[in-house]
Amino acid sequence: MSDNESKIAKGSFIMLIGTFIFRIGGFLYRFILTWLLTAADYGILGLTLPFQNFLNITASGGLPSAIAKYVAEYSALDNEQMQQQVIRTSFKIIIVMAAIGATIMYLIAEPIAIGWWHKPAALLPLQLVAVITPFSVIVGLYRGVFQGYYQMTDILITKAFEQLGMICFAVIFVLIGWRVSGAVLGTVLGFLFASLSAIWLFKRDVTSKFKTGRKKISRSEEWDIIVMLLKFSIPVVITGLAEVLLYDIGTLFIGAYLTSNYAGYYTNASAIARLPLIVSMSVATSALPAASEAFSLNNHELLTRYIHQSYRYVILIVLPLCVGTAVFASPILGLLFGHEYTLGTVALQILVMGMLCFAVYTISASITQGLGKPIIPMISLILGVIIQTIFSYLLVPLFNINGAALATSISTAFIMVVCIIYTHKVSGVKFRTMAFLKILAASLIMGAACMLVPKTYWGIFVGLVVGVIVYIFALVLVKGLQKDDLKLIYKTAEKTGPMKVYLNNLADKLQKYAVDN
Repeated sequence: MSDNESKIAKGSFIMLIGTFIFRIGGFLYRFILTWLLTAADYGILGLTLPFQNFLNITASGGLPSAIAKYVAEYSALDNEQMQQQVIRTSFKIIIVMAAIGATIMYLIAEPIAIGWWHKPAALLPLQLVAVITPFSVIVGLYRGVFQGYYQMTDILITKAFEQLGMICFAVIFVLIGWRVSGAVLGTVLGFLFASLSAIWLFKRDVTSKFKTGRKKISRSEEWDIIVMLLKFSIPVVITGLAEVLLYDIGTLFIGAYLTSNYAGYYTNASAIARLPLIVSMSVATSALPAASEAFSLNNHELLTRYIHQSYRYVILIVLPLCVGTAVFASPILGLLFGHEYTLGTVALQILVMGMLCFAVYTISASITQGLGKPIIPMISLILGVIIQTIFSYLLVPLFNINGAALATSISTAFIMVVCIIYTHKVSGVKFRTMAFLKILAASLIMGAACMLVPKTYWGIFVGLVVGVIVYIFALVLVKGLQKDDLKLIYKTAEKTGPMKVYLNNLADKLQKYAVDN
């Protein structure tokens, strides 16, 4: 393996670990606060989360991605002066944007909490979101630098400080009676500690390696760098904002039309529904460079294989996960968050189907980006946000949180279809509809079998075992198991330690039932 391949493989593995840790930390945060706060208070906290996400992206202006790109580029060219200048100029931009973002958030808190939502209890938590912004964008800046230098472990360390600080301080502040404001303040301190750790790591791993001091540049030269950074970061921030809005628009309308406890039910249902996206994001990370490589080699056969594999692996894993989650939605919510949160059961059942559509969209978008055609996925995402806004406005008053879930699923289905069609157009590779239908049939057979399992907490674990067995047999029955699927089992087995023998034996036995791709 070449140095570059080794570097990418190592970095991807570290980031995958980081993603799982971040998800686990996020769930631990939700789990603890769900039990410490009333449903109404937790709903208020849930209403602040979209603004935290929205503000973090807008205030950073997409600069972390631009920093990573240009730091890596100038590092490869061994241009130390430009590396330093990109970092310094980015810091100036991000401080200004953080100040503007925090000020705007503070000013709009009252019109939103009182004027739109009619929830005075949401005012102080929303105002405290403004305090998060400076620390979160500073962390984002340093993470962009670490990514540019392939210092993925440093990113992981800052995420650990963020998660630990956020959970610990939120729990302490809630326990002493500060309720929702204490939970948000815990997030503030989490980002503060992450910022301090990022500054220390930056001095240890980045500035200490610079061999020369920074030279002064003219104002016009610095403006050129600002323009260069913003030209790259603006499309990134538009896409990021659209994605956040696609997740969270429904929550905003729930705040406007329903009592705050419903926002709590929906927030947790949405968090569970997004879990399968871990799979699609991991595959999408590989799909983009793979498609780019095949396209640059003008190798259509290789491109076809990469596209089919990307779609198949995601659908093969995510579709049965979504069906299983829909079947056991009520006991999952009850087990994790308490019986009251089972009122989000139907919303979760609708949302998981929407997240399946979003998972497929993620693959299509990554492929088209790898082919150098990123505009249509971005436009479709923006149109999806508009569609969701309209449907949320219409459906939330009629169907409460189920209306928000339905609006999300309609919009994600739209962007999925648009991007599948566009991917076929630019790549010349057709989506394998029959293969998808076979996986769908196997998943539905699995779902029907799981319906017979009691919907209890222990039933979740019984259903997991039954579901896996029935799903494999159903794939064989509908002739949906392909030989490439077994290669995936063999590769997975290599990383499972003592389970390797059993997985290899399973794949060996399935060989005679697998069909050609």
